[in-house]
Amino acid sequence: MDAIAYMDRAAALDDARAYKLRLLDALDVRRRHTVLDVGCGPGTDLLDLAATGAEWVIGIDADPLMVAEARHRTEEYPAVAVHLGDARSLPVSDAMVDRARVDRVLHYVPDPENVFAELRRVLKDDGVVVVAQPDWDTITVDPGDVRTNRAVREFVCDHVVTNATVGRRVARLAEDAGFTVDLRITTPVLRDFATADDILGLGRNAERAVRAGQLDADEAAEWLRTLAAGRFLATFMLFTAVLRPGSR
Repeated sequence: MDAIAYMDRAAALDDARAYKLRLLDALDVRRRHTVLDVGCGPGTDLLDLAATGAEWVIGIDADPLMVAEARHRTEEYPAVAVHLGDARSLPVSDAMVDRARVDRVLHYVPDPENVFAELRRVLKDDGVVVVAQPDWDTITVDPGDVRTNRAVREFVCDHVVTNATVGRRVARLAEDAGFTVDLRITTPVLRDFATADDILGLGRNAERAVRAGQLDADEAAEWLRTLAAGRFLATFMLFTAVLRPGSR
């Protein structure tokens, strides 16, 4: 699967555009602000951040391919810089950042508490962080056999996604790092099977579960046939949070 194309397709969904606009509004970027995008991927949101009038926009990603693509997309924007780096050890000075965003990144990180500690370190005392994080253990589909749905979801959480349930822990981890938290939970709804299959990986993860001996091949095939046959729904919980520094 082309990871860059996948991220672009996911970002283009109506629900994705809606929550991204909410995050951008919550950031309340002003002139002379330095804005940090942690896990910027191929630069999907860097130009929107630059359009806010920020003095400096910094994108950081751990994948060299993503960094190269993000640099290519922003090469005509002198206020945007993209760096290779780890969210758990940000290449940014203490109290340098006015605004930061972390969008669908934490499930890649085995120890996300370190990400929040780093955000607290680099953020100014009057700064704002916005976080968006799905919880992969909440993916639900209809129709289809409930036991098969559960088996595929459990396989994803146990073997595919590094930190599948971090969404529900965002508030606690942020508070432990010294932030105050304004938390919102939404449930995006996908009614088209092909789109949900692409974004949520229903078919490819069922196939992985079969290959791993965690799911019967005939049951997986019947489940996918049922999902694709008629009216369809998929949903999951998306945790979004606005963080502000508390007392150090």
